[in-house]
Amino acid sequence: MRAVVTVTGKDKKGIIAKVSSFLAEKGVNVEDISQTILQEYFAMIMLVDISGMTEELSELARQCEELGKEIGMSIRLQHEAIFNAMHNI
Repeated sequence: MRAVVTVTGKDKKGIIAKVSSFLAEKGVNVEDISQTILQEYFAMIMLVDISGMTEELSELARQCEELGKEIGMSIRLQHEAIFNAMHNI
C-alpha cells in the first residue's frame, strides 16, 4: 500500500529531515521524493510505502497535520487511491 505526503510552507532548515524521520519512526518508507523551493516557499511531494506503518492511516494523517503545525508547515497524507481519484478529471 502506498500514500502521498505533501508538505508546503515557508522554507526553513530541516524540513525533509523532520518529516522523513517522523515517517520512519511510524514504519513508513519513503519510495520517491520531489522537492523544490519557489522563492521563499518550500513544496515537497513524497510517495511512501505504508504497508509497515504502526498507526491506522487516519491517525497517521492526523499526526502528520499536527507535525506540520509544530514546524510551521502544511502536511497532508492521503492514501494513493484517494489522491489519484481527486486528481483525475
